[in-house]
Amino acid sequence: MKPAPFDYYAPETVDEAVSLLQRLEDDDVDAKILAGGQSLMPMLSLRMARPEALVDLGKIKTLDYIHEENGVIRIGAMTTKSAAEDSVLLQQKQPLLHAATQHIGHRQIRNQGTVGGSFAHADPAAEYGAIAQALAMEMVVVGPDGERVIPADEFYLSFLTTDIDCSEVLTEVRAPVMSEGTGWAFQEICRRQGDLALAGVAVTLKMAAGNCTDVVIAVFGVNAIAARLADAEQLVNGSAPGEALFAKAGETAAAALDEPITDVHATGEYRRSLIATLVRRCLAEAVAGAA
Repeated sequence: MKPAPFDYYAPETVDEAVSLLQRLEDDDVDAKILAGGQSLMPMLSLRMARPEALVDLGKIKTLDYIHEENGVIRIGAMTTKSAAEDSVLLQQKQPLLHAATQHIGHRQIRNQGTVGGSFAHADPAAEYGAIAQALAMEMVVVGPDGERVIPADEFYLSFLTTDIDCSEVLTEVRAPVMSEGTGWAFQEICRRQGDLALAGVAVTLKMAAGNCTDVVIAVFGVNAIAARLADAEQLVNGSAPGEALFAKAGETAAAALDEPITDVHATGEYRRSLIATLVRRCLAEAVAGAA
């Protein structure tokens, strides 16, 4: 199939894009932002999405960067995932985000798809949602009223839905530099390499006096949005690591899932079992890394 007809705009600055989006909203025009298009273009071709206008951010060169500032890694929304994958800064100072990037699609997709586009698309099976939760990331959006910073736990609202307003543009995502002594792990299960995940887990923790501390467990691919699992985190926090503890944490994480997704790829119960296994494996890997 081919996309339904639409008007095409290519602003060259953020201010121009915001003004354009506001005008389209005022005129009651259904507009979509194009930020790489690796998710949106297939939806247009299948007519799953039929916007009246596309606003392409590809000419806004000021949104392409990765740098560190005061212990925070700042990534421009139009930075490609391949640039993030090749970033030495990310490899050395935020390896969890770097590892998740390597799991996204294939290199050809990462060459065109953007970091901001993936965060804003909010696919529940996408890797970045879990990373945002695990690292307590922040998203910067700019609209007619200026800039606002949205914490990850407020950014994702539901399936393919974020707190970005129709006249706002996601300009930057922020992740903290990983602190020394942090162990981490990222694992997912998919049908084939490059496919969207059936289920995935991100874990970070530290070790103190032989016990696990600062435990974070985030899951994705199983519910409408990625989420941290507080019960499993509390179980591991302050405890000595071991296979029995990891297995119990996996069971606790699986039990905490509220009606996991059932679709043509997997049942909810299968996804629940995957989470139990992945949490157990990730905890063991993270403890080994912290040690």
